[in-house]
Amino acid sequence: MSAVAIVIRVLIALMALPVVLAPLYAIVPPVSTLMLARWAMGRPVERVWTPLDQISPALPRAVLVSEDARFCQHHGVDWGAIRDVLKSGGESGPGRGASTIAMQVAKNLFLWQGGAYARKPIEIVLAHWIDLVWSKRRVMEVYLNVAEWGPDGIFGAQAAARRAFGRDVKAITPQQAALLAAALPNPVLRDARRPSRQARVHAAIVASRARAAGALTACLK
Repeated sequence: MSAVAIVIRVLIALMALPVVLAPLYAIVPPVSTLMLARWAMGRPVERVWTPLDQISPALPRAVLVSEDARFCQHHGVDWGAIRDVLKSGGESGPGRGASTIAMQVAKNLFLWQGGAYARKPIEIVLAHWIDLVWSKRRVMEVYLNVAEWGPDGIFGAQAAARRAFGRDVKAITPQQAALLAAALPNPVLRDARRPSRQARVHAAIVASRARAAGALTACLK
């Protein structure tokens, strides 16, 4: 077998792997590529897998209104948001504003950071597949358990709540949930344990939107 044929087979296998793993991850707790990279480099990872029914309902509401307000309406991809961001995108490509929660799950589980123009088409395909084979509750559950949520290898809502507030994520208040949601765009710099004034203002807006979310969160019940 030629080297080219071997490379092609490897590429096909890599492309097929997420398609095969996604249905398995509907029932098995997954880990993210960033977590795997940290383990490979001997760096710490702190994550305690926590089922959605053991997470304060305030947190998925806050994350939904902050990250993906049409989460319950779209099928993994919010095409309107993508079109808006593509129109205003710079040289680095479409940013986080174009990403739904399903797209962020696809990136966290199977893809890489940066290089949005190269990554985004694959992310879109995988987000549709994830939305097809998982329930909306499972998408949110996985996101809350694999998202990076602080410096030094803090992943998932439970580790984040314990670090920031010294309590389990089931016991956090709506205000604390809003602080965690507000930190997600850059949790290394936006520390929910020591939020800046700007972060507190952002969290107050998130908390207000979460209180008024109503039908926006119906698919999580």
